[in-house]
Amino acid sequence: MLYLASQSPRRRELLEQVGLRFGTVPIDVPEVRAPGEPPEDYVRRVAREKAGAGLLQLSGVSGAVVLGADTEVVLDDEVFGKPRDRAHAIAMLRRLSGRTHRAISAVWCVSAGREEHALSVTGVTFATLDDADIVAYVDTGEPMDRAGAYAVQGRAAAFISRLDGSYSGVMGLPMFETMGLLRRFGIAACA
Repeated sequence: MLYLASQSPRRRELLEQVGLRFGTVPIDVPEVRAPGEPPEDYVRRVAREKAGAGLLQLSGVSGAVVLGADTEVVLDDEVFGKPRDRAHAIAMLRRLSGRTHRAISAVWCVSAGREEHALSVTGVTFATLDDADIVAYVDTGEPMDRAGAYAVQGRAAAFISRLDGSYSGVMGLPMFETMGLLRRFGIAACA
């Protein structure tokens, strides 16, 4: 059986959208980038740690396959993460304004005897935003608890002038890569 090592409503929604049946396992993995750790390696490591923590909790469940994922926004080699507060969200969006950044998503599938991963890197270009737009957006509350202080599937869609890569990857789970991994583990969507 498939288990999602995440409490993300967006990841659950994406899996449900393609007809997958799955359970969830709550995990608490610190998301701290090591000094000098390349962004791609960091995202891969955190996703692997999430999947591994989920599998550890399910050690008595025969046939468990655990899916772990992480998505980060990266600009000029800086990993943005989630905003600490309103001021931090405003500062992030000011830096993203008029620029192209990368949304990096890593996905791991792990079971008792096997593990595989995939990486998705998407270029996201923001239009130039004025402070009034940024403040109004932050005041909706949507940017909080979102990597880079925005939700591609929400109101921030109006800020994105170009997207090169995986829309679902920016949302938090690159579905093309995820479904490829799951098929290799013998898991398919329901009809």
